[in-house]
Amino acid sequence: MIDKKILNNLKETQDFARDFVLSLSPQENEATILGLYGDLGAGKTSFTQGIAQTLGVLDTVVSPTFVIEKIYTLSNQKFSHLIHIDAYRIEKVEEMLRLGWKDIISNKDNLIVVEWPELIDSIMPPHIKIKFMHISENEREVSIEYIHD
Repeated sequence: MIDKKILNNLKETQDFARDFVLSLSPQENEATILGLYGDLGAGKTSFTQGIAQTLGVLDTVVSPTFVIEKIYTLSNQKFSHLIHIDAYRIEKVEEMLRLGWKDIISNKDNLIVVEWPELIDSIMPPHIKIKFMHISENEREVSIEYIHD
């Protein structure tokens, strides 16, 4: 199933992220994984900021381009951790494996958001694909594809 929506500004993107994350249910045996696809500036980080804010993250959320991974501990939420990964600078999937990829994807209490998942495609398990496309300076088309085993 694919859902599409046009977002006209940052507030709509973050409101959409809020509604989306509130509708999510944790997976039974593994992490819930969101793969965010789209060009630079398409809205991936803004969407992640909306998710983080909804889940009570008080830190400023920026794309972890240089550190690759940022883990936020959540309180009183359906997930225990929000793990934000930016794979843009990953050259070999072994880098992700060294960061404990297999452990974090096997923990059902984790919500993992991966920017640039196509760069680590060979180790990405089934995940929810969220694609961001530029329409204009402020408008984005977002499509969500729910992938199952």
